[in-house]
Amino acid sequence: MKKAYLFFATGFEEVEALTVVDILRRGGVDCKTVSIMGDYDVTSSHAITIRADLLFDEQDLTDADMLIMPGGIPGTPNLKAHAGLEKLIHQYVEAGKYLAAVCAAPTIYGEMGLLEGKQATCYPGMEDGLLGAKALTDNVVCDGQFITSRGMGTCIDFGLVLLERLTDKATADEISKKIVYR
Repeated sequence: MKKAYLFFATGFEEVEALTVVDILRRGGVDCKTVSIMGDYDVTSSHAITIRADLLFDEQDLTDADMLIMPGGIPGTPNLKAHAGLEKLIHQYVEAGKYLAAVCAAPTIYGEMGLLEGKQATCYPGMEDGLLGAKALTDNVVCDGQFITSRGMGTCIDFGLVLLERLTDKATADEISKKIVYR
C-alpha cells in the first residue's frame, strides 16, 4: 500500500487538506495527517480545529511515497519556518519521492530552491515564490517528482492526480466516478 503524509500547521486551508486526504484514502492510499505544531489539534485559516493523526516530532516520516503541503495563510509560512520539515523535504528530494503542494504552499519548494528549471503552479499572485520555475496557470502541474496546484477550487483535480501517481489511472478514474466528479 502506498503511503503519504499531509502536513497541518496553524492557519492551513482545510478544504485543500481534507479534499486530498479524502480522495487518497478512498483510493486505498494510507494518507496520514501530521501536525507540526506539537499538538494534535490544529486550527485552520477559517477557525476550524481539526485533529491530526500524528505529531511531527514523534514519528519517523521518511517511509512514505509522498509529502503533501496544503496552502493557507499563515499555514504556509508556518510550514516554511519548520526546520524539521525542511530537512524531511530535502530527504524526499534526494530519495526521488513525490513532493506535492497546493495554493501558496508550492512557494515552500520554490523558496528552498527546489523548483529551479521546473514547471509549477500556485495561487494567483504568488508566482514570485516559485523561484527558478516556469509558472503555469494549469489546475495541476506535474514536473518530475513535484506536483503543484492552484487553490481550493483545483483540489479535486489535484487529489485525483496524486492518487493516479500513487496508484494508477484506473483507480483515479474509479474514484472520480464514485464522487460524481467526471
